[in-house]
Amino acid sequence: MLQNYEKYLTMLNEKLERFFAKQEPYIFCKKGCSKCCKNAQYPFSKIEFDYIMEGFGKADKYTQDKILKNIKEIKYAQFKTKEKPFTYKCPFLIENECKVYEYRGIICRTFGLINIDKEGGTDIPFCALEGLNYSNVYDKEKHMISSEMYKKLNILQEPLAYNVQYEFLTDEDFGKGFGFQFGEIKPLIDWFE
Repeated sequence: MLQNYEKYLTMLNEKLERFFAKQEPYIFCKKGCSKCCKNAQYPFSKIEFDYIMEGFGKADKYTQDKILKNIKEIKYAQFKTKEKPFTYKCPFLIENECKVYEYRGIICRTFGLINIDKEGGTDIPFCALEGLNYSNVYDKEKHMISSEMYKKLNILQEPLAYNVQYEFLTDEDFGKGFGFQFGEIKPLIDWFE
């Protein structure tokens, strides 16, 4: 089943690479940034969790121990807090680097692009507010991409939104087409019992 999921990821990665390449003038995240990995819920389907755990199994002992320690700390914080929704730093993030990068979830692969939301509008990545993706065309006062700022940059490729919504990309029909099931979806930390 994981082999079929890997085929799906190959197709998805090819599409995402094209999307990111088209948006290159607006993409400023790079290895070590990791702002998107420090305060979220990280929805993961069952197959994504199984896949990331395969990556965990291939990590060295030191890395595995660090990840397990992170999971324990997050689970304890989750138990102690009344915060809803509960957000946390991804347990696989160590020293601002994803230690299972090749096995990361779909939400991790798509973050950073402008996303078409459920209502047909757009979601701009929060990192635009922090000087990263799309910050060179994002008007903070109007909370939107500025055509004025875009024109001043004199870039041929305009900022575009893509349908990389997590719910869309984890639709069971995609899984069926590739011979697997996504299964239940819940926050990453909730998969650890």
